[in-house]
Amino acid sequence: MKISVLAVKKSKFIISVLIFAIILMVIGIVGWSIIYIIIYKPNIDLKGQRSTFLYIHTGSNFVAVEKELLKSNYLKNINTFERVAHWKKYESRVKPGRYRIYDGMSNNDIINLLRSGKQEPVKVVFNDLLTKEDLAGKISSQIEADSVSLLKRMNDPVYLSSFNITPQSIFVLFIPNTYELFWNSSADQFIRRMFLEYKKFWNAQRLNKCRLEVLTIAEVVTLASIVDRETSKESEKSAIAGVYMNRLKKNWPLQADPTLILAANDYSIKRVLNKYKEIDSPYNTYILTGLPPGPICLPSVSSIDAVLNFTKHPYMYFCARDDLSGYHNFAVTLVEHNRNARRYQAALKKLNIR
Repeated sequence: MKISVLAVKKSKFIISVLIFAIILMVIGIVGWSIIYIIIYKPNIDLKGQRSTFLYIHTGSNFVAVEKELLKSNYLKNINTFERVAHWKKYESRVKPGRYRIYDGMSNNDIINLLRSGKQEPVKVVFNDLLTKEDLAGKISSQIEADSVSLLKRMNDPVYLSSFNITPQSIFVLFIPNTYELFWNSSADQFIRRMFLEYKKFWNAQRLNKCRLEVLTIAEVVTLASIVDRETSKESEKSAIAGVYMNRLKKNWPLQADPTLILAANDYSIKRVLNKYKEIDSPYNTYILTGLPPGPICLPSVSSIDAVLNFTKHPYMYFCARDDLSGYHNFAVTLVEHNRNARRYQAALKKLNIR
């Protein structure tokens, strides 16, 4: 009888231990399931998009990141996001940038991404721009730096002196192209990157061509900007550059109409009239000989190369053709040039273009 009682007690104890163990196991499984769901369950809903970009501004804290996600209603559950962020200590590791996030990302996925700082670069494109303000506006629409900070750098002679550039020659520094940069680049970082690209562009071959014609880089780019505004026809650029090189070598005024538009500070001008030729400006190439103080626009690479590879010919003049095709007639003598000019002006008058 005593043995039975002991056996029963022992049996009850074992059952109790097993039950307790099972309870602990169930609690553990449930607990782990909850943790797993918090960490790994999809928590990003992009409303039908496969992916989008999350922009985290320089100086942002965790609250700002959370607001950015909530603003677009991308987070399904903010509480689980905050828990995982806390577990992974993301609050103290916020890194600015442009991050590609995907639909269905878990809290673990997105926080690992943001904490790593592995942002996706932007492709910065700029070309065919007339003023520094245009350039600053174009760049600020593609990176975090605003146009005010960019213009401040572009107009700072002390800052630009380290690049051997002046505010008047600032366009020399920028080579139109497509560049990969991080979105959170500052104005200083952007300009320093452009300086690196500038040094790559002006390779030994291009520099040697400058030396052969006794031109500085700034002078080549300045002349290229005039060529760029004279014609959109690629096939004519080297010939037009050749006319201007002939005038420079003979110490003639360039008499480049596009420079008068800058001198007048009026980019709405369609026809350059005689009154503009009297403007008192260092950009008035009808009055002054030589090149103006700096580029009159951001020239294309093709125009820069057209100047470096200008056509050697006897022409001293060129005038738009009277068929209004955008091409030009070239002339050696003033008599021939005036004849071409009269034909062109007659064509304009016929169409009542003043």
